[in-house]
Amino acid sequence: MEKGNKTSVSEFLLLGFSTWPGQQVLLFVLFLCLYLTGLLGNLLILLAIASDHHLHTPMYFFLANLSLVDLCLASTTVPKMLLNIQTQAQSISYPACLAQMYFCMMFSNMDNFLLTVMAYDRYVAICHPLHYSTIMTPHLCACLVAVPWVIATLNPLLHTVMMAHLHFCSDNVIHHFFCDINSLLPLSCSNTSLNQLMVLVVVGLLFVVPSGCILVSYVGIISTVMKVPSTQGKLKAFSTCGSHLALVILFYGAITGVYMSSPSNQSTEKDSAASVIFMVVAPVLNPFIYSLRNNELKGALKKVLDQSKIFSL
Repeated sequence: MEKGNKTSVSEFLLLGFSTWPGQQVLLFVLFLCLYLTGLLGNLLILLAIASDHHLHTPMYFFLANLSLVDLCLASTTVPKMLLNIQTQAQSISYPACLAQMYFCMMFSNMDNFLLTVMAYDRYVAICHPLHYSTIMTPHLCACLVAVPWVIATLNPLLHTVMMAHLHFCSDNVIHHFFCDINSLLPLSCSNTSLNQLMVLVVVGLLFVVPSGCILVSYVGIISTVMKVPSTQGKLKAFSTCGSHLALVILFYGAITGVYMSSPSNQSTEKDSAASVIFMVVAPVLNPFIYSLRNNELKGALKKVLDQSKIFSL
């Protein structure tokens, strides 16, 4: 293949948390528990929404998609990280590294888009409650999910194809636990100025525009809620979007430290911590944040768990 002539590097080394040799067992147990908890939590959310027809509404349709994306996002990095910790072999092949980079970007983009769509859904529900059913039609909801999936698929494909045309001569050490584009670019012995520009422009645009839409949505929500005369009414209105707002703060706070920073051949502990938050911790917290504050979802989850007990007897 022609790609073999473009690079002498056949694999990369994901050092990740190998710099903490005395805490490998603790890290393995911690990340395994987080991953399994997130996996179980998101699967239960999907089962609860699918099994209860009362939850077949736009809000839960978007939540189901978010749970699916969170499940996939954690699965792109955590299993490989656990394998590296267990075997003490940090290597990942060149094609596997590019594939991991692609899927990490794709699912992070989808997380970003879904949070934006959910903000719009809450805006319509609070600011235009009488027209909610006519605005949030099944066709619009399908489009609000399908279009982001197309963008989230094509955008990382562009970066992956551009990355595949770079030369990697000798340096193959990635000071991270996964193949992040900001960690790969400095390792190339080719001119990466175009790649870096695309990261700043395209990736930046895909996060700045949605975050701006979320901000506008919440400005409208707050403005509407403040006009509610009773304090109880205000609290009830805010409670409907409190879970979503918590996820927005968690997601954007973490991802800003990763994709909005300049490429560096040595990812700092701050970058690694931010990556862990939005790739491992956030997928675990999402189902809990929504289920603990939502009586309808808690009721559906209870039914799913009760049915599983019956089938196990």
